[in-house]
Amino acid sequence: MEQQHSQLFKQFIVFLCISTVFAVISYSYIKENKQLASITNHLEAENQKLTLENDYLDTEQLLDAKKNSYHSWTYVNKQANKLVKNSNGEFKKSWAIYLVQEAESFDISPYIAYELFRVETGNTFDPNLVGPETKYGKAYGMGQIMKNTAPWIAEMSGIPYKEELLFNPYYSIHLTFVYLDFLYKQYGNWDKALTAYHRGIGGLNNYLDKNGHAKSWYALEIKNNAEDYKQFTNAN
Repeated sequence: MEQQHSQLFKQFIVFLCISTVFAVISYSYIKENKQLASITNHLEAENQKLTLENDYLDTEQLLDAKKNSYHSWTYVNKQANKLVKNSNGEFKKSWAIYLVQEAESFDISPYIAYELFRVETGNTFDPNLVGPETKYGKAYGMGQIMKNTAPWIAEMSGIPYKEELLFNPYYSIHLTFVYLDFLYKQYGNWDKALTAYHRGIGGLNNYLDKNGHAKSWYALEIKNNAEDYKQFTNAN
């Protein structure tokens, strides 16, 4: 009987050991499965995040770095500083920032607009400038826009018009970009667009009839200076 009890005890010990080993293995297996499940969930979350990011990029909201606010500000500030420096401080920093932002909005070179203001004001960038009397009247502000032209440009842009606003540099910059955008889309090249800005649409037609081209001194000076300035700033 005692031998039988001893045998049963041994069997119990073996069973206990096997159960313990099985329990440890099961626990490890369950723990490992939980870890794998956690890793899988993490990978799925990362994959979903990447998918959402790709979907966002596909909307082209960040494809162009200049459209991102941080990159945009870095670009705008850098270009503005160059314009201020080129003008020996006559073209104010806040004007330059606004000009570069408008140039981005209209997809027009900021150098074209800057050179236009330089030529129109005789290097002074005076926002209060009043041009000489002509048969069409006088031109006003930094963009030297005439009173018979300004109202319909403002209307095209959907902004209010008042004569005194022509002396506001930001208003003048905006109207100039709207007008340049309109003219460039009408004619498809800067020679015609700039000559029309300077002489009026009728004046452009007369110039074309007389010369057979639109390469006026005004258009060439602005274009050439803008290109030279662009190459200089890109190299520095």
